[in-house]
Amino acid sequence: MHSRKILVTGGAGFIGGCYVRTLARAGDRHVFNLDKLTYAGNLDSLEGVSTERHEFVQGDICDFELVSSLLAKHRPAAVVHFAAESHVDRSIDGPLEFVQTNVMGTATMLEASRQYWRELPETERSAFRFHHVSTDEVFGSLGETGYFTETTSYAPRSPYSASKAGSDHLVRAYFETYGMPVLITNCSNNYGPYQFPEKLIPLVSLNAIEGRKLPVYGDGKNVRDWLYVDDHVDALTTVLSRGRVGETYNIGGDSEQTNIDIVRQICDIVDAIQNKNGSSSTHHQIRFVADRPGHDHRYAIDFSKIRDELGWKPRMDFRSGLRQTIEWYVANSDWVQRVQSGSYRRERLGGARD
Repeated sequence: MHSRKILVTGGAGFIGGCYVRTLARAGDRHVFNLDKLTYAGNLDSLEGVSTERHEFVQGDICDFELVSSLLAKHRPAAVVHFAAESHVDRSIDGPLEFVQTNVMGTATMLEASRQYWRELPETERSAFRFHHVSTDEVFGSLGETGYFTETTSYAPRSPYSASKAGSDHLVRAYFETYGMPVLITNCSNNYGPYQFPEKLIPLVSLNAIEGRKLPVYGDGKNVRDWLYVDDHVDALTTVLSRGRVGETYNIGGDSEQTNIDIVRQICDIVDAIQNKNGSSSTHHQIRFVADRPGHDHRYAIDFSKIRDELGWKPRMDFRSGLRQTIEWYVANSDWVQRVQSGSYRRERLGGARD
């Protein structure tokens, strides 16, 4: 890569923050981090990142002039695009915000990047990459068998997944129409430290620790493939450095779990940490609640393409990663309090069909 500079969007969020911390530790990249700092973006997640390797810019990916000025000023060799509204339940309550950020924001990033890229000298133009980070939810729902591959048809079933599907199609269109050097990755469910506590694992972990109810949608038998966030970041750096232009790579954790099994495993780990057993076990806090509208039954990723072409595979087994994650939340209660200082109080979102 001609330049060691990368423009990262959403680098104060969960996955983007892990990516920025990883690059800063490696010391071979300078990251310009554009983040709007919505409720799920927090600079506390970047504590300790060297300012010699990282520059933060607060701003909106829908701001074409801002994005264009950052590209012109810093001349990055790559754009790595994480910024997105990402919680299905919130998309049910407020779909238009998801369309604005995920579709229009991605369109803005693409067009600003295209105009920047086409004016680069030949050596820099051929080295430039636009890496779009997406989700397996664009593929819809699986039955009891089978896996999502890179050629699976899109069938999104929530405003969130539909908005991400739209952004994926735009990225692919910029490659086909303009020849822009893009990369797309679709990942399974991430978990790990620094995740905002509206998602299943941090929400249930914190509620279990604090003696609160543990809500489980429907019968709890919905299945997800779980990917430790550090493994995901390792895959992303691999794709950016060696992935083929115009290609899509699925990134999975090889760890299918039902929601109820995850909740029970969290209870077991919290019980062990707190030396609970019998009648005091956190298992008694589990409560089944009305299912989410349009709740996909199962996601499962076939990651053989990235494994066979680029040599990547996940390293963290789920049980170890889950315990490390819960122990991190126990040890970082101050971080939890700071990031929840806004309006969110772990209440249910997206529950109604109006």
